Amino acid sequence: MVVLAVTWMAKAGHDGDVVPIFAKLTEESRKEPGCLMYQVHRHKTEPRRFFIYEQYKDDAALEAHRTSPHFLQHARKELPKVADRVEGHLYEPLG
Repeated sequence: MVVLAVTWMAKAGHDGDVVPIFAKLTEESRKEPGCLMYQVHRHKTEPRRFFIYEQYKDDAALEAHRTSPHFLQHARKELPKVADRVEGHLYEPLG
C-alpha cells in the first residue's frame, strides 16, 4: 500500500471555490480500482487549509491516479487557479 498526504491552501477569497472541485475529484478518484481511500479534510480553525489523505493499492495505482483524466482536469487544471499545493508526502505502512 502507498499513502499520499497532501495539503492545499485556498487562495484568499477562494476557500468556497475549492470545495466543489474537491467533491468532483473525490467522487471520481474513489471509482479508481486501485484507490483504497480518498478523503479530503478541512482544517477546523483555518478554513482555507485542506488536507487530502489518499491510499492506493501500490505505486502503479498511484501512477494511474496521477494520469487519470479527472486528476488532470481537476487537480492540475482547475484547482491551481484557486489554491496552492503546500506540500505532499508519500508514505508506506510499517509492518
